[in-house]
Amino acid sequence: MRIGIMIGEVRGPATASDLAAQVTAAAGLATIWSAQVSGWDALTTLTLAGTQTAASPSTDTRTAAIRLGTAVVPVRQRHPLTLAGQALSVQAATGNRLTLGIGAGIGAMVTGMYGLPADRPVRYLREYLSVLHPLLRGESVEHRGESLTAIGSAAIPGAEAPPVLLAALGPKMLQLAGEATDGTVTWMTGPRALSTHVVPRITAAAEAAGRAAPQVVAGLPICVTHDEPGARAQIATRYAMAAQIPEYQAVLALENATGAGDVAIVGDEAAITRQLQRLEESGVTEFMATPFGTPADQSRTTRLLHALTDAAGRSHP
Repeated sequence: MRIGIMIGEVRGPATASDLAAQVTAAAGLATIWSAQVSGWDALTTLTLAGTQTAASPSTDTRTAAIRLGTAVVPVRQRHPLTLAGQALSVQAATGNRLTLGIGAGIGAMVTGMYGLPADRPVRYLREYLSVLHPLLRGESVEHRGESLTAIGSAAIPGAEAPPVLLAALGPKMLQLAGEATDGTVTWMTGPRALSTHVVPRITAAAEAAGRAAPQVVAGLPICVTHDEPGARAQIATRYAMAAQIPEYQAVLALENATGAGDVAIVGDEAAITRQLQRLEESGVTEFMATPFGTPADQSRTTRLLHALTDAAGRSHP
């Protein structure tokens, strides 16, 4: 299991200088991830991260090789021609290191904040992907469908089609992710839900469609601390919305969890190592770590992630 790291406002308010420091601290990990929340644009953030890591020949080679990923960009607000142009721009600017994670978005937010329909998300995303994939390959499209009209192209010289992951928790969305994308990226989903629900369903769908084994990227808050109860309580408060959203309630129930504090990766170094081992055993291909806590807590957490990555590299040359 690879280990990547989330940067940006999911970890707390972040300035451009904060982002730069987080990118520097990520050197040696598998992927820098960015979420589309309410402030920083995820793809712009990754362009900044990618150009920073390739700024000069003296750049740390561990950082220069790091991949970049969105987790995720909600697509109702972005026409596929727009998103394809943005994603290929990131590819051209960063040496083709992007993994494009997309999702339907939280239904209540799509409707409440943007006034857009959020019904039939699987059907909408199936049509969306049928347009997005050829655009990412640099092809022209002429599509007049049930929900989308798209006529044109978004080709950029030197930009390759990025792998596409689909945020998926429900059975039908996992089926679509396996059939039509390179895998899934989850949030607030623990090892039991991953091993019994997410991984079997998406793997079976990919096999039936003749696709390669899917990527399963699992994102969770993580905090190395000696005050586990206190940290879990703070995480539950910070990410309280997860317990109120139907999309997350179902997978939390599979863990017998009531909120984010119950599924977060929390404890001292030994406890964290055991929890990550359980996550790997569930079938996760990459852990998307979201460090939580004070700057000192987050630094301690990042140091452990590096130690575990280095140890894995020594075990598997």
